Amino acid sequence: MPKLIEIDRHCLLCVQQEDLSMVMGVFNIKQHHARALLIHYRWNTDCLNDHLERKGQDRMLMEAGVVLQESTQSSSKKQLPRSVTCNVCFEDFSPRAVSAMDCGHSFCNGCWTGHFVASLDCGKKQIRCMEVRCPAICDEDVVQRLLGRWSPAAAARFRDLLLRSYVDDNSAVKWCPSVPHCGRAIRVAAAEVEPLCEVECPCGVSFCFRCCAATAHSPCPCAMWERWEAKGRGEAENVKWLLANTKSCPKCFKPIVKEGGCNLVTCNCGQYLCWLCGGATGAGHTWTSIDNHTCNRFEKEEKKKVDDARRQVRRYEHYYKRFHVHGVSSTAEREQLGPKVAARVRALEAYDSVLIKDAAWLANAHRSLLRCRQVLARSYVFAYYMFDAEETPTRLPAAGSLSLLSMEQRQALFEDYQGQVEGNVERLSKLLATDVTQLPEPEILQTRQQATNLVVTVEKHCGKMYGCIQDELLPMLVEPMSIVAYQPGGPSKASELNP
Repeated sequence: MPKLIEIDRHCLLCVQQEDLSMVMGVFNIKQHHARALLIHYRWNTDCLNDHLERKGQDRMLMEAGVVLQESTQSSSKKQLPRSVTCNVCFEDFSPRAVSAMDCGHSFCNGCWTGHFVASLDCGKKQIRCMEVRCPAICDEDVVQRLLGRWSPAAAARFRDLLLRSYVDDNSAVKWCPSVPHCGRAIRVAAAEVEPLCEVECPCGVSFCFRCCAATAHSPCPCAMWERWEAKGRGEAENVKWLLANTKSCPKCFKPIVKEGGCNLVTCNCGQYLCWLCGGATGAGHTWTSIDNHTCNRFEKEEKKKVDDARRQVRRYEHYYKRFHVHGVSSTAEREQLGPKVAARVRALEAYDSVLIKDAAWLANAHRSLLRCRQVLARSYVFAYYMFDAEETPTRLPAAGSLSLLSMEQRQALFEDYQGQVEGNVERLSKLLATDVTQLPEPEILQTRQQATNLVVTVEKHCGKMYGCIQDELLPMLVEPMSIVAYQPGGPSKASELNP
């Protein structure tokens, strides 16, 4: 696993300045040029050095939109004009009221300030020259100076944007998604581009480093988890239920539920309609037909649509219910069982017996319970998308592949591992609910052995379930996806940065 470093907001400027100073020294360029170059290469200094050897400095600067100031030997001998015309407002100004950028284009300070303010309102941290089609990036010092004269708050906002660019444009650094925000960022101390790993911030929040989901979501791939989150926020299932179980009145358009009887339905507004097709009808009818109305050619198609919608609703209900129940159990085991376990650990450590005083097993078992319970809940999200061809297209096993199991066999294998995890998690939860401090010493030792064995067993089956997903199921997807390798200790913990 890559090494993870926590960067406090106060240390962010120091860390960013280290990279800027290094690039300024290597390329002999100004700070805003170095920042543009690093943003272009997503602050990956290893990648930047590699491209320098292959492309050369001039080409790299050009691709990053860096325009260096042209130096002329006679520039110092030139006499400055008494006035300069701004090509934006077409007013004449003294040279002191005009600023020029590295590209040589100059405009009055008032027009520059207006340009900077407009760019800042758009959230731009790299402000380009006002000249048409000029790619040059404005000098940060000039921007700060002119913004500071107009509004110190605007200048401070610009400095904050420059500071945040180290995280926002950096593939190796991500903000912790905690709410409220803890002010920390996590950096992967390795030359990787958006590595696939799960991280635990010192504030206690665990999250996926690749997609920055506010919670770790393995063994569910990022794409599936994003769809699940969107599904939970939307009203898709309510709409499906309405389609499957109601008809809209053709007169007042209110939804109608049919609870029995024949297919001639009367709305509260007095309108008659056919339940099969939803069309308006008269009042005359028998058990099998309605006067002057027929929709037999449409009946089969309508029934299939309703049956499919009903199946999807019930399928979603099956997986969501199990996801939700395990989530509720996880919350209870963390917020209610957790303090009890901590108190029992302290009580055991007060025992005179050396064998009993070592209570680390109890805390380890509780951490394993929480971790595996969360994995179990998210495995139902994966199963919901994986085993529905309409939701997630799959393909047949490739000829010559190591495994020629059918999708049904792979699903059965996954569900077997999932069932093993589920059973052992419930046993471990029941065992930890027992107040071991009230037991005699032999039974405490016996409970410790049972808990240790259960932790080994549930962690082992979690690992097998992950392996089944990675090796047997994900290769079947048309859209390539991957998951984090199983980590028995939970998400990687970030260490503090010592600048």
